[in-house]
Amino acid sequence: MEKPVLKEVFQNDFYIGAALNIEQISGKEPKAMELVARHFNSITPENIMKWEEIHPEPDRYNFEASDQYVAFGEKHNMHIIAHALVWFHQTPDWVFQDKSGNPLSRSALLERMKEHIYTVMGRYKGRIHGWDVVNEAIMKDGSFRKCKWFEIIGEDYVQKAFEFAREADPEAELYYNEYDYEFSPKTEGVIRLIRKLQSNGVRVDGVGIQGHWFLDYPKMYLLDSYVRELSKLDIKLMVTELDIGILPFYPVDSTIVPLSSFDEETQKKYNPYPNGLPDTVEENLAKRYVELFNYFKEHRDIFGRITFWAVHDGQSWRNYWPITGRSDYPMLFDRYCQPKPAFDAVLKTMEK
Repeated sequence: MEKPVLKEVFQNDFYIGAALNIEQISGKEPKAMELVARHFNSITPENIMKWEEIHPEPDRYNFEASDQYVAFGEKHNMHIIAHALVWFHQTPDWVFQDKSGNPLSRSALLERMKEHIYTVMGRYKGRIHGWDVVNEAIMKDGSFRKCKWFEIIGEDYVQKAFEFAREADPEAELYYNEYDYEFSPKTEGVIRLIRKLQSNGVRVDGVGIQGHWFLDYPKMYLLDSYVRELSKLDIKLMVTELDIGILPFYPVDSTIVPLSSFDEETQKKYNPYPNGLPDTVEENLAKRYVELFNYFKEHRDIFGRITFWAVHDGQSWRNYWPITGRSDYPMLFDRYCQPKPAFDAVLKTMEK
């Protein structure tokens, strides 16, 4: 018997989304795209619309992949999301420099930001439904992240980005996207930022909760505490990048570490399941997804969308960050696009 369809099971609750990579968008993973068309009613691009990909040089835009992405979403009548217009990461150095390599002035960088937003959003005006306008502007302590946008423009770079985006497509939904809400000063910092934008007359349509979680973290009481705080903003909340890490945590810094650089014992510690998950761990993953989806369902009035940050295990960034060469299993579908026990368990949450 054919399994139920995710998007139909949750059709009265929230959008069910998936993040697509360049291989999928360009047609190199037809099986994955069949799965996306069947089970999901919202899509987000992993990387193709980040600045370094879509606008790699001052006078050159690369729209081929994003055109294919939007066309796929339209063909399947999907809620199409774009990610991300302004971010401290994956933005080329030239964006912040003049032709001589000197730092731009505030006004020149604002003009460059505006031109980028107008060009990218203008191309898809009325076709892309929601945009991650600014990504990850707040630090764990609640302060603004010290990045080039902040250093040259000031903290109002966030407001300017939203203003330019609203001008570029007045009908699109505009979002702020962030991670690490488990740190309460960061949650408070995001809330301050959104409330300041609102008090300045800037409309923000939603806040994204990235959801790069683990089997045992965060505990549900902690998740609930920051969701409740964010919900006081009275705008949509979305889980934008959901995956559940199975592997042992390794401290993240700016350097990606090859698994082969460790000794054999350490390799086994950080990559304990190179050939597949034991049944007990599969069960724990299923239980974790059930716990989360029971919560999402209970608070369907708060959440507008739940987006998985990959279609299947093999696609996930967790296989190569912060250690390359590992095998992680964070999704509902395995490397062969087959549903896992976690998929069946999530479906059963709607039978209660």
